[in-house]
Amino acid sequence: MRNRYGSACRYPDKNRVRTVRVAGSGTQADGREPALSPGHHLQATRWHYRPVVTDRSFLRPAVLAAGAVLCLVPGTAFAAHPKNDSAVLPRIPLAQFQNRLLPGSIADDRGVALGGVGSDLFHDKGDRPDEFWAITDRGPNGTVKVGGEEHVTFPVATFDPVIVKLRVRKNAVKVTRALPITNRAGRPVTGLPNVEGREEAPYEFDGKTRLAFNPDGIDSEGLVRTRAGEFWVAEEYGPSLLRLDRRGRVIERHVPQGWTGQGTSYPVKATLPAILNKRTYNRGFEGLTISPDGKSLYVAMQSPLSNPDKKTYKASRNGRILRFDLRSGKVAGEYVYRFEDVCSFDPASCGDQNEMKISGLAALDGHRVLVDERTDKVARVYTVDLRKATDILGSRWDDERTAPSLEKSAEVPAGVAALPKALTVDLAKVPGIPGKIEGIALAGRRTLAVINDNDFGLGTFGPDGRLIDSGVRTSITYVPLPG
Repeated sequence: MRNRYGSACRYPDKNRVRTVRVAGSGTQADGREPALSPGHHLQATRWHYRPVVTDRSFLRPAVLAAGAVLCLVPGTAFAAHPKNDSAVLPRIPLAQFQNRLLPGSIADDRGVALGGVGSDLFHDKGDRPDEFWAITDRGPNGTVKVGGEEHVTFPVATFDPVIVKLRVRKNAVKVTRALPITNRAGRPVTGLPNVEGREEAPYEFDGKTRLAFNPDGIDSEGLVRTRAGEFWVAEEYGPSLLRLDRRGRVIERHVPQGWTGQGTSYPVKATLPAILNKRTYNRGFEGLTISPDGKSLYVAMQSPLSNPDKKTYKASRNGRILRFDLRSGKVAGEYVYRFEDVCSFDPASCGDQNEMKISGLAALDGHRVLVDERTDKVARVYTVDLRKATDILGSRWDDERTAPSLEKSAEVPAGVAALPKALTVDLAKVPGIPGKIEGIALAGRRTLAVINDNDFGLGTFGPDGRLIDSGVRTSITYVPLPG
Protein backbone atom coordinates (compact mmCIF):
# COMPACT_ATOMS: atom_id res chain seq x y z
CA MET A 1 0.00 0.00 0.00
CA ARG A 2 1.59 3.25 -1.11
CA ASN A 3 0.83 6.65 0.32
CA ARG A 4 0.49 9.97 -1.48
CA TYR A 5 4.23 10.54 -1.15
CA GLY A 6 5.07 7.52 -3.28
CA SER A 7 6.28 5.16 -0.57
CA ALA A 8 4.80 2.39 1.50
CA CYS A 9 4.62 4.11 4.89
CA ARG A 10 8.05 5.70 4.78
CA TYR A 11 8.98 8.23 7.41
CA PRO A 12 10.23 11.14 7.25
CA ASP A 13 7.30 11.56 4.86
CA LYS A 14 3.98 12.46 6.48
CA ASN A 15 1.15 9.94 6.53
CA ARG A 16 -2.38 10.96 7.17
CA VAL A 17 -4.73 10.25 10.00
CA ARG A 18 -7.85 12.22 9.34
CA THR A 19 -9.80 14.18 11.88
CA VAL A 20 -13.15 15.32 10.49
CA ARG A 21 -14.60 18.40 12.12
CA VAL A 22 -18.34 18.83 12.12
CA ALA A 23 -19.67 22.37 11.99
CA GLY A 24 -23.37 21.68 11.43
CA SER A 25 -25.67 21.29 8.49
CA GLY A 26 -29.19 20.66 7.34
CA THR A 27 -31.58 20.64 4.41
CA GLN A 28 -35.07 19.66 3.34
CA ALA A 29 -36.40 16.37 4.71
CA ASP A 30 -37.91 14.09 2.10
CA GLY A 31 -39.55 10.68 1.94
CA ARG A 32 -40.59 8.24 4.62
CA GLU A 33 -37.23 8.56 6.36
CA PRO A 34 -36.34 12.28 6.35
CA ALA A 35 -33.11 12.67 4.43
CA LEU A 36 -30.73 15.51 3.83
CA SER A 37 -29.63 16.45 0.36
CA PRO A 38 -26.14 15.15 -0.45
CA GLY A 39 -25.21 18.70 -1.37
CA HIS A 40 -25.36 19.84 2.24
CA HIS A 41 -22.46 18.75 4.33
CA LEU A 42 -20.37 19.62 7.31
CA GLN A 43 -16.98 21.18 7.77
CA ALA A 44 -14.09 18.77 7.56
CA THR A 45 -10.45 19.15 8.46
CA ARG A 46 -7.61 16.86 7.47
CA TRP A 47 -4.76 16.72 9.96
CA HIS A 48 -1.34 15.32 9.10
CA TYR A 49 0.49 13.04 11.52
CA ARG A 50 3.85 11.31 11.70
CA PRO A 51 3.79 8.09 13.76
CA VAL A 52 6.41 7.91 16.49
CA VAL A 53 8.05 4.53 15.87
CA THR A 54 10.90 2.76 17.62
CA ASP A 55 10.54 -0.69 16.05
CA ARG A 56 9.50 -0.48 12.41
CA SER A 57 8.87 -4.20 12.19
CA PHE A 58 5.44 -3.47 13.68
CA LEU A 59 4.39 -1.29 10.75
CA ARG A 60 1.62 -2.54 8.54
CA PRO A 61 -0.38 -0.48 6.06
CA ALA A 62 -4.16 -0.32 6.19
CA VAL A 63 -6.85 1.67 4.43
CA LEU A 64 -9.13 3.69 6.67
CA ALA A 65 -12.84 3.73 5.98
CA ALA A 66 -12.51 7.28 4.75
CA GLY A 67 -9.89 6.36 2.19
CA ALA A 68 -6.78 7.81 3.83
CA VAL A 69 -3.72 5.59 4.16
CA LEU A 70 -2.52 4.97 7.70
CA CYS A 71 0.26 2.75 9.00
CA LEU A 72 -1.08 1.10 12.12
CA VAL A 73 1.52 0.99 14.85
CA PRO A 74 0.29 -1.02 17.86
CA GLY A 75 0.82 0.79 21.11
CA THR A 76 2.27 3.98 19.64
CA ALA A 77 1.01 7.52 19.76
CA PHE A 78 1.01 10.06 16.95
CA ALA A 79 2.97 13.30 16.84
CA ALA A 80 0.92 15.99 15.16
CA HIS A 81 2.14 18.42 12.56
CA PRO A 82 0.53 21.87 12.52
CA LYS A 83 -0.29 21.68 8.82
CA ASN A 84 -4.00 21.39 8.20
CA ASP A 85 -6.01 21.33 4.95
CA SER A 86 -9.40 22.76 5.80
CA ALA A 87 -12.65 23.01 3.87
CA VAL A 88 -14.96 25.48 5.60
CA LEU A 89 -18.59 25.13 4.65
CA PRO A 90 -21.62 27.30 5.55
CA ARG A 91 -22.77 27.33 9.16
CA ILE A 92 -26.37 26.07 9.27
CA PRO A 93 -28.67 27.75 11.82
CA LEU A 94 -30.47 25.33 14.11
CA ALA A 95 -33.91 26.68 13.17
CA GLN A 96 -33.21 26.16 9.48
CA PHE A 97 -32.14 22.58 10.11
CA GLN A 98 -34.99 21.53 12.39
CA ASN A 99 -37.81 23.45 10.68
CA ARG A 100 -37.20 21.50 7.49
CA LEU A 101 -37.73 18.30 9.48
CA LEU A 102 -40.44 19.60 11.84
CA PRO A 103 -41.98 22.66 10.16
CA GLY A 104 -42.43 25.68 12.40
CA SER A 105 -40.98 23.99 15.47
CA ILE A 106 -38.29 26.61 16.22
CA ALA A 107 -39.27 30.28 16.06
CA ASP A 108 -35.92 31.66 17.25
CA ASP A 109 -32.68 29.70 17.58
CA ARG A 110 -30.86 32.67 19.21
CA GLY A 111 -27.95 32.22 16.84
CA VAL A 112 -27.31 28.57 17.75
CA ALA A 113 -26.17 26.26 14.95
CA LEU A 114 -26.66 22.53 14.63
CA GLY A 115 -24.24 20.78 16.99
CA GLY A 116 -24.13 18.33 19.83
CA VAL A 117 -24.22 15.38 17.43
CA GLY A 118 -21.30 13.85 19.33
CA SER A 119 -23.36 12.38 22.15
CA ASP A 120 -22.76 8.94 20.65
CA LEU A 121 -21.45 7.24 17.53
CA PHE A 122 -22.53 3.90 16.06
CA HIS A 123 -21.38 1.96 13.02
CA ASP A 124 -23.89 -0.47 11.53
CA LYS A 125 -22.28 -3.50 9.90
CA GLY A 126 -24.88 -3.26 7.15
CA ASP A 127 -23.72 0.23 6.20
CA ARG A 128 -20.79 1.37 4.13
CA PRO A 129 -17.51 1.43 6.07
CA ASP A 130 -17.47 5.23 5.91
CA GLU A 131 -20.97 5.69 7.39
CA PHE A 132 -21.96 6.29 11.01
CA TRP A 133 -25.08 7.01 13.02
CA ALA A 134 -24.87 9.76 15.64
CA ILE A 135 -27.26 11.46 18.04
CA THR A 136 -27.68 14.79 19.78
CA ASP A 137 -28.39 15.19 23.46
CA ARG A 138 -31.31 17.21 24.89
CA GLY A 139 -30.19 20.31 23.05
CA PRO A 140 -28.51 23.61 23.88
CA ASN A 141 -28.49 24.06 27.66
CA GLY A 142 -26.51 25.82 30.35
CA THR A 143 -26.76 27.40 33.78
CA VAL A 144 -27.10 30.99 34.95
CA LYS A 145 -27.28 32.48 38.43
CA VAL A 146 -30.45 34.36 39.27
CA GLY A 147 -30.94 35.70 42.78
CA GLY A 148 -28.07 33.57 44.03
CA GLU A 149 -29.58 30.37 42.61
CA GLU A 150 -28.34 28.40 39.62
CA HIS A 151 -31.01 27.86 36.98
CA VAL A 152 -30.74 25.33 34.16
CA THR A 153 -31.49 27.09 30.88
CA PHE A 154 -32.77 25.84 27.52
CA PRO A 155 -32.09 28.67 25.03
CA VAL A 156 -33.96 26.80 22.26
CA ALA A 157 -36.65 25.11 24.33
CA THR A 158 -38.46 23.57 21.35
CA PHE A 159 -35.37 21.75 20.11
CA ASP A 160 -36.03 18.06 19.46
CA PRO A 161 -33.26 15.45 19.84
CA VAL A 162 -32.31 14.06 16.44
CA ILE A 163 -30.56 11.00 15.04
CA VAL A 164 -28.30 11.73 12.08
CA LYS A 165 -26.52 9.50 9.62
CA LEU A 166 -23.07 10.72 8.64
CA ARG A 167 -20.89 9.77 5.69
CA VAL A 168 -17.16 10.50 5.77
CA ARG A 169 -15.95 11.37 2.27
CA LYS A 170 -12.48 12.74 1.70
CA ASN A 171 -12.42 16.15 3.39
CA ALA A 172 -16.08 16.28 4.34
CA VAL A 173 -18.76 14.67 6.45
CA LYS A 174 -22.18 14.69 4.84
CA VAL A 175 -25.44 14.34 6.72
CA THR A 176 -27.35 11.85 4.58
CA ARG A 177 -30.33 11.31 6.87
CA ALA A 178 -31.92 13.06 9.84
CA LEU A 179 -34.58 11.52 12.07
CA PRO A 180 -36.12 13.73 14.74
CA ILE A 181 -37.27 11.66 17.72
CA THR A 182 -41.06 11.82 17.98
CA ASN A 183 -44.04 9.98 19.42
CA ARG A 184 -46.19 7.75 17.23
CA ALA A 185 -48.25 10.75 16.14
CA GLY A 186 -45.12 12.52 14.91
CA ARG A 187 -45.02 15.10 17.71
CA PRO A 188 -41.53 15.99 19.01
CA VAL A 189 -40.57 14.50 22.36
CA THR A 190 -38.31 17.54 23.08
CA GLY A 191 -35.32 17.58 25.39
CA LEU A 192 -37.11 19.04 28.40
CA PRO A 193 -36.97 17.29 31.79
CA ASN A 194 -39.81 15.00 32.90
CA VAL A 195 -40.72 15.29 36.56
CA GLU A 196 -40.75 18.30 38.88
CA GLY A 197 -38.71 17.63 41.99
CA ARG A 198 -36.89 14.78 40.30
CA GLU A 199 -35.05 16.85 37.72
CA GLU A 200 -33.87 20.43 37.80
CA ALA A 201 -36.48 22.96 36.71
CA PRO A 202 -36.00 24.26 33.15
CA TYR A 203 -35.80 27.98 32.30
CA GLU A 204 -35.53 30.20 29.24
CA PHE A 205 -32.06 31.37 28.17
CA ASP A 206 -31.91 34.23 30.69
CA GLY A 207 -32.87 31.98 33.62
CA LYS A 208 -35.89 34.12 34.53
CA THR A 209 -38.82 32.54 32.70
CA ARG A 210 -39.64 29.03 33.85
CA LEU A 211 -40.55 26.39 31.28
CA ALA A 212 -42.98 23.49 31.71
CA PHE A 213 -41.79 19.96 32.42
CA ASN A 214 -42.51 17.42 29.68
CA PRO A 215 -42.94 13.71 30.58
CA ASP A 216 -42.07 12.81 26.97
CA GLY A 217 -38.73 14.66 27.06
CA ILE A 218 -35.42 12.82 26.80
CA ASP A 219 -31.77 13.64 27.34
CA SER A 220 -30.43 11.25 24.72
CA GLU A 221 -26.83 10.08 25.13
CA GLY A 222 -26.49 6.58 23.64
CA LEU A 223 -27.53 5.06 20.30
CA VAL A 224 -27.54 1.68 18.54
CA ARG A 225 -29.38 0.32 15.51
CA THR A 226 -30.68 -3.25 15.29
CA ARG A 227 -30.59 -5.58 12.32
CA ALA A 228 -34.31 -4.89 11.84
CA GLY A 229 -33.56 -1.18 11.44
CA GLU A 230 -34.99 -0.11 14.80
CA PHE A 231 -33.05 2.14 17.17
CA TRP A 232 -32.41 1.96 20.89
CA VAL A 233 -31.56 5.16 22.72
CA ALA A 234 -30.13 5.53 26.23
CA GLU A 235 -31.05 8.73 28.04
CA GLU A 236 -30.28 10.42 31.35
CA TYR A 237 -33.57 11.64 32.82
CA GLY A 238 -35.11 8.28 33.74
CA PRO A 239 -32.57 6.96 33.30
CA SER A 240 -34.24 5.00 30.55
CA LEU A 241 -33.92 2.99 27.37
CA LEU A 242 -36.15 3.88 24.43
CA ARG A 243 -37.03 1.63 21.53
CA LEU A 244 -37.67 3.56 18.32
CA ASP A 245 -38.93 2.44 14.94
CA ARG A 246 -36.86 3.01 11.80
CA ARG A 247 -38.37 6.51 11.44
CA GLY A 248 -37.36 7.63 14.92
CA ARG A 249 -40.79 7.25 16.56
CA VAL A 250 -40.89 5.99 20.15
CA ILE A 251 -42.35 2.48 20.45
CA GLU A 252 -41.73 2.08 24.18
CA ARG A 253 -39.66 3.44 27.02
CA HIS A 254 -38.07 1.30 29.75
CA VAL A 255 -37.70 3.09 33.10
CA PRO A 256 -36.69 2.11 36.66
CA GLN A 257 -39.34 0.55 38.88
CA GLY A 258 -40.94 3.35 40.88
CA TRP A 259 -40.31 6.04 38.26
CA THR A 260 -42.81 8.83 38.96
CA GLY A 261 -43.33 10.24 35.48
CA GLN A 262 -46.95 10.46 34.32
CA GLY A 263 -48.75 11.45 31.15
CA THR A 264 -46.33 10.23 28.48
CA SER A 265 -47.75 9.92 24.98
CA TYR A 266 -46.05 6.55 24.46
CA PRO A 267 -45.98 3.25 26.42
CA VAL A 268 -43.72 3.10 29.49
CA LYS A 269 -42.48 -0.15 31.06
CA ALA A 270 -40.92 -0.28 34.54
CA THR A 271 -38.35 -2.98 33.79
CA LEU A 272 -35.13 -1.45 35.17
CA PRO A 273 -33.83 -1.86 38.75
CA ALA A 274 -35.39 0.62 41.18
CA ILE A 275 -31.95 1.51 42.53
CA LEU A 276 -31.35 3.52 39.34
CA ASN A 277 -33.80 6.12 40.64
CA LYS A 278 -30.84 7.19 42.80
CA ARG A 279 -29.06 8.60 39.79
CA THR A 280 -27.68 12.14 40.11
CA TYR A 281 -29.02 15.04 38.03
CA ASN A 282 -27.52 14.90 34.54
CA ARG A 283 -25.67 11.64 35.32
CA GLY A 284 -27.98 8.90 34.06
CA PHE A 285 -27.44 6.43 31.21
CA GLU A 286 -24.62 7.56 28.94
CA GLY A 287 -22.89 4.70 27.12
CA LEU A 288 -24.82 2.16 25.00
CA THR A 289 -23.77 -0.67 22.70
CA ILE A 290 -25.27 -3.83 21.21
CA SER A 291 -23.71 -7.29 21.13
CA PRO A 292 -22.58 -8.47 17.68
CA ASP A 293 -25.27 -11.19 17.69
CA GLY A 294 -27.93 -8.52 18.26
CA LYS A 295 -29.30 -10.19 21.39
CA SER A 296 -28.14 -7.86 24.17
CA LEU A 297 -27.69 -4.19 24.95
CA TYR A 298 -24.99 -3.01 27.32
CA VAL A 299 -25.69 0.31 29.00
CA ALA A 300 -23.61 2.27 31.50
CA MET A 301 -24.47 4.76 34.17
CA GLN A 302 -22.37 7.84 33.51
CA SER A 303 -21.38 8.14 37.18
CA PRO A 304 -21.87 6.39 40.52
CA LEU A 305 -25.36 6.69 42.02
CA SER A 306 -26.23 9.21 44.73
CA ASN A 307 -26.71 6.28 47.06
CA PRO A 308 -27.52 7.17 49.74
CA ASP A 309 -26.83 10.85 48.94
CA LYS A 310 -25.12 13.27 46.56
CA LYS A 311 -22.07 13.52 48.80
CA THR A 312 -21.53 9.80 48.25
CA TYR A 313 -21.72 10.15 44.46
CA LYS A 314 -19.08 12.87 44.47
CA ALA A 315 -16.49 10.63 46.14
CA SER A 316 -17.46 7.17 44.87
CA ARG A 317 -15.48 5.08 42.37
CA ASN A 318 -18.06 2.28 42.00
CA GLY A 319 -20.22 2.56 38.90
CA ARG A 320 -22.63 0.18 37.16
CA ILE A 321 -22.97 -1.39 33.71
CA LEU A 322 -26.12 -3.37 32.84
CA ARG A 323 -26.99 -6.01 30.26
CA PHE A 324 -30.47 -5.73 28.74
CA ASP A 325 -31.88 -8.80 26.99
CA LEU A 326 -33.68 -7.71 23.83
CA ARG A 327 -35.79 -10.85 23.51
CA SER A 328 -37.34 -10.64 26.98
CA GLY A 329 -37.18 -6.86 27.27
CA LYS A 330 -35.65 -7.12 30.73
CA VAL A 331 -32.35 -6.46 32.47
CA ALA A 332 -30.37 -9.71 32.54
CA GLY A 333 -27.17 -8.66 34.28
CA GLU A 334 -25.57 -5.88 36.32
CA TYR A 335 -21.88 -5.38 36.99
CA VAL A 336 -19.61 -3.11 39.01
CA TYR A 337 -17.33 -0.80 37.04
CA ARG A 338 -14.46 0.57 39.10
CA PHE A 339 -13.51 4.11 38.05
CA GLU A 340 -9.89 5.23 38.05
CA ASP A 341 -8.63 7.59 40.73
CA VAL A 342 -9.02 11.07 39.27
CA CYS A 343 -5.70 12.34 40.63
CA SER A 344 -3.70 9.78 38.65
CA PHE A 345 -6.03 9.85 35.63
CA ASP A 346 -6.21 13.64 35.21
CA PRO A 347 -4.07 15.55 37.74
CA ALA A 348 -5.70 18.83 36.72
CA SER A 349 -9.01 17.51 38.10
CA CYS A 350 -7.50 16.12 41.33
CA GLY A 351 -9.89 16.59 44.21
CA ASP A 352 -13.00 16.17 42.05
CA GLN A 353 -13.57 12.42 41.75
CA ASN A 354 -16.99 13.10 40.24
CA GLU A 355 -15.23 14.42 37.12
CA MET A 356 -14.72 10.76 36.16
CA LYS A 357 -17.42 9.52 33.78
CA ILE A 358 -18.32 6.74 31.36
CA SER A 359 -19.46 8.23 28.07
CA GLY A 360 -19.23 5.55 25.41
CA LEU A 361 -19.35 1.77 24.90
CA ALA A 362 -18.52 -0.47 21.95
CA ALA A 363 -19.01 -4.25 22.04
CA LEU A 364 -16.13 -6.39 20.78
CA ASP A 365 -18.04 -9.67 21.15
CA GLY A 366 -20.66 -11.25 23.41
CA HIS A 367 -18.73 -10.59 26.60
CA ARG A 368 -16.00 -7.99 25.97
CA VAL A 369 -16.84 -4.30 25.76
CA LEU A 370 -14.75 -1.19 25.13
CA VAL A 371 -15.43 1.56 27.69
CA ASP A 372 -14.71 5.26 27.16
CA GLU A 373 -13.77 6.56 30.62
CA ARG A 374 -13.02 10.26 30.77
CA THR A 375 -12.91 13.68 32.31
CA ASP A 376 -13.59 16.68 30.09
CA LYS A 377 -9.93 16.83 29.05
CA VAL A 378 -8.60 13.26 29.32
CA ALA A 379 -10.07 10.06 27.86
CA ARG A 380 -8.93 6.45 27.90
CA VAL A 381 -10.55 3.39 26.37
CA TYR A 382 -10.52 0.21 28.45
CA THR A 383 -11.60 -3.33 27.61
CA VAL A 384 -13.77 -5.08 30.21
CA ASP A 385 -14.83 -8.73 30.31
CA LEU A 386 -18.28 -9.50 31.73
CA ARG A 387 -17.49 -13.20 32.16
CA LYS A 388 -15.03 -12.42 34.93
CA ALA A 389 -17.24 -10.10 37.00
CA THR A 390 -19.93 -10.76 39.60
CA ASP A 391 -23.53 -10.29 38.47
CA ILE A 392 -25.10 -8.17 41.24
CA LEU A 393 -28.57 -7.94 39.66
CA GLY A 394 -31.21 -8.45 42.35
CA SER A 395 -28.60 -8.69 45.10
CA ARG A 396 -28.33 -6.60 48.25
CA TRP A 397 -26.44 -4.02 46.19
CA ASP A 398 -29.70 -3.26 44.35
CA ASP A 399 -31.43 -2.55 47.68
CA GLU A 400 -31.18 1.09 48.77
CA ARG A 401 -31.50 -0.06 52.40
CA THR A 402 -28.09 -1.77 52.22
CA ALA A 403 -25.54 0.05 54.36
CA PRO A 404 -22.92 0.84 53.46
CA SER A 405 -24.14 0.98 49.88
CA LEU A 406 -22.07 -0.11 46.90
CA GLU A 407 -21.33 3.54 46.18
CA LYS A 408 -20.45 4.31 49.80
CA SER A 409 -17.90 1.49 49.92
CA ALA A 410 -14.35 2.78 49.55
CA GLU A 411 -13.36 -0.42 47.75
CA VAL A 412 -15.30 -3.04 45.82
CA PRO A 413 -17.23 -4.98 48.52
CA ALA A 414 -15.96 -8.37 49.62
CA GLY A 415 -17.43 -11.18 47.56
CA VAL A 416 -17.95 -8.94 44.52
CA ALA A 417 -15.62 -9.02 41.53
CA ALA A 418 -15.66 -5.78 39.56
CA LEU A 419 -15.26 -5.81 35.79
CA PRO A 420 -11.58 -6.45 35.03
CA LYS A 421 -10.13 -3.57 33.01
CA ALA A 422 -7.31 -3.48 30.48
CA LEU A 423 -6.13 -0.19 29.00
CA THR A 424 -6.62 -0.36 25.23
CA VAL A 425 -6.08 3.20 23.99
CA ASP A 426 -4.91 6.28 25.87
CA LEU A 427 -6.58 8.98 23.80
CA ALA A 428 -4.78 11.68 25.78
CA LYS A 429 -1.59 10.62 24.00
CA VAL A 430 -3.05 11.06 20.52
CA PRO A 431 -2.39 14.67 19.46
CA GLY A 432 -5.35 16.48 18.01
CA ILE A 433 -7.94 14.60 20.04
CA PRO A 434 -10.43 17.14 21.43
CA GLY A 435 -11.98 17.15 24.89
CA LYS A 436 -15.30 15.58 25.86
CA ILE A 437 -15.00 12.36 23.87
CA GLU A 438 -18.54 10.99 24.24
CA GLY A 439 -18.89 8.40 21.50
CA ILE A 440 -16.79 5.48 20.28
CA ALA A 441 -17.45 3.02 17.46
CA LEU A 442 -15.52 0.25 15.76
CA ALA A 443 -14.81 1.45 12.22
CA GLY A 444 -13.00 -1.75 11.32
CA ARG A 445 -11.32 -4.66 13.03
CA ARG A 446 -8.37 -2.52 14.08
CA THR A 447 -9.75 1.00 13.89
CA LEU A 448 -11.70 2.99 16.46
CA ALA A 449 -13.70 6.07 15.53
CA VAL A 450 -14.27 8.62 18.30
CA ILE A 451 -16.46 11.71 18.44
CA ASN A 452 -16.64 14.62 20.85
CA ASP A 453 -19.60 16.67 22.04
CA ASN A 454 -19.26 20.40 21.33
CA ASP A 455 -22.35 21.32 23.39
CA PHE A 456 -23.82 23.18 20.40
CA GLY A 457 -21.00 25.72 20.64
CA LEU A 458 -22.61 27.29 23.67
CA GLY A 459 -20.50 30.09 25.08
CA THR A 460 -22.30 33.16 26.35
CA PHE A 461 -25.24 35.23 25.15
CA GLY A 462 -24.87 38.86 24.19
CA PRO A 463 -27.16 41.69 25.32
CA ASP A 464 -29.27 41.04 22.21
CA GLY A 465 -29.93 37.47 23.34
CA ARG A 466 -27.84 36.01 20.52
CA LEU A 467 -25.24 33.32 21.09
CA ILE A 468 -21.55 34.20 21.18
CA ASP A 469 -20.27 30.86 19.89
CA SER A 470 -17.56 29.03 21.84
CA GLY A 471 -15.80 28.05 18.63
CA VAL A 472 -15.59 24.39 19.71
CA ARG A 473 -16.19 22.00 16.81
CA THR A 474 -17.32 18.39 16.83
CA SER A 475 -14.68 16.02 15.43
CA ILE A 476 -14.70 12.44 14.20
CA THR A 477 -11.22 10.96 14.57
CA TYR A 478 -9.88 7.55 13.57
CA VAL A 479 -7.52 5.88 16.04
CA PRO A 480 -5.68 2.57 15.42
CA LEU A 481 -6.27 -0.23 17.91
CA PRO A 482 -3.36 -2.38 19.12
CA GLY A 483 -3.08 -6.08 18.52
